Amino acid sequence: MKQQDLYLGVDIGTTSTKAVLYRKNGGVETSHTIDYPLDTPDTLVAEQNPEEIFNAVLGVIRETIRKGNVSDDQLRLISFSSAMHSLIAVGDNDELLTSSITWADTRAADYARKIKEEHNGHEIYLRTGTPIHPMSPLAKLVWMKTEKPEIFNKARKFISIKEYVFHKLFGEYVIDYSIASATGLFNLQTLDWDEGALELAGIRPEQLSKIFPTTHQLTGVNEEHRTYMGISADVPFIIGASDGVLSNLGVNAIEEGVIAVTIGTSGAIRTVYNEPKTDPKGRIFCYALTENHWVIGGPVNNGGIILRWLRDEFAAAEVETAKRLSIDPYDVLTKIASGVNPGADGLIFHPYLKGERAPIWNANARGSFFGLSIHHKKEHMVRAVLEGTLYNLYSVLLALEELTGEPKSIQATGGFARSETWRQMMADIFDKPVIVPESFESSCLGAAVLGMYATGEIDDFSIVSEMVGDTNTHYPDEKTTNIYRELLPIYIRLSRMLTEEYESITAFQRKHLEQD
Repeated sequence: MKQQDLYLGVDIGTTSTKAVLYRKNGGVETSHTIDYPLDTPDTLVAEQNPEEIFNAVLGVIRETIRKGNVSDDQLRLISFSSAMHSLIAVGDNDELLTSSITWADTRAADYARKIKEEHNGHEIYLRTGTPIHPMSPLAKLVWMKTEKPEIFNKARKFISIKEYVFHKLFGEYVIDYSIASATGLFNLQTLDWDEGALELAGIRPEQLSKIFPTTHQLTGVNEEHRTYMGISADVPFIIGASDGVLSNLGVNAIEEGVIAVTIGTSGAIRTVYNEPKTDPKGRIFCYALTENHWVIGGPVNNGGIILRWLRDEFAAAEVETAKRLSIDPYDVLTKIASGVNPGADGLIFHPYLKGERAPIWNANARGSFFGLSIHHKKEHMVRAVLEGTLYNLYSVLLALEELTGEPKSIQATGGFARSETWRQMMADIFDKPVIVPESFESSCLGAAVLGMYATGEIDDFSIVSEMVGDTNTHYPDEKTTNIYRELLPIYIRLSRMLTEEYESITAFQRKHLEQD
């Protein structure tokens, strides 16, 4: 009997790299994940070790191939997804001059504001589709040029983490349309580097990688790395796209009007158009999936990272309980939250622990509990944290609806989708049915499907509807939804009213952190 063809999707994420080996029907053969830290020594810095991430990429591919007992003639391709907005400076001999400065790093906040106010930032956004924010490599480059000139002037190349991985594998600096479209340096109409953005950043085109469609294939991987991974010399590597746009593909949210909501470390709401589309108010991004598929939406900094913070800082007892019962600590936390009334009895949490992107685009925003009173207990705070993360995503949806109209349906994915409590909470807050595919690793599946499209195995993306597998649908409860309709306007008004206070408390924090 002929052995089944297999397709490997690899997702280079913020806190882990995952590899999932798929059969053509969407079934999972096997998978592997390797975690790594996000270094956050203060409220501004968020960096990672590129070599540690590269080793994780090699490791997940090796382990997935080993666990799946994959023969050389079974593996059809390896296709990549990656987190966006990272920046690494490399020198003349390809040596690292910086760590990987991630999307969560906000040291460029003041420079992002100057770009907006003094350098026609809105016009740059309209051309590039990347909102002006410290997450953007454009803002990071302007910051580095001024604050780190000894590094900036020494750099031969400025690249992302995916470019670093591909250079290690193939000896070439290459970037796909999708990752490029998230830099603030890429012109959506010309599909090339934007002259005005590069001039502002103070860099030349040759200091950036060569741009390719997301379907670009590479072969001839480094022999040492190939042997370690346990793959044949002729397996094609597909350059792939960003995790956000591939997540849309991986949950079958590629038709106009279908909204994908993802909560991983961060979060996002996205929908697909057949041409680039930007927002006159500058609230929404526009990134490439293919030349004919453009994903628009809004990202939030504060997704699952908020629940991790809650677990690490306030839930020692719950973590111990989880260990004794051999269950996930997050399951214990969401179980606690499910025992509290919707709306947490009037406790509201703003989840801005890492500043915020959409919809307020304020790197100085800070988290807070509002409405805290003597009757509130730890379990109320747990529920408020879960609800606040979803309130924030809902406020992004309101902005997106101004451009696209009311959504036809919502497809939800990411680590949060494992929690039935959180999924139902989303349906109630969004007041829409929420469809959750069986496969939670949507970016890996999206990468695999894009790889099939790139190699000509499929002519379009319709196969995704068969590959996503079974789905769960959560319907809003009218009584609960009415409670959230009372609280959501308060949540939104507060985030706007506190703008000046966010600036003041951030200045205080920076001053005293520097003194420490």
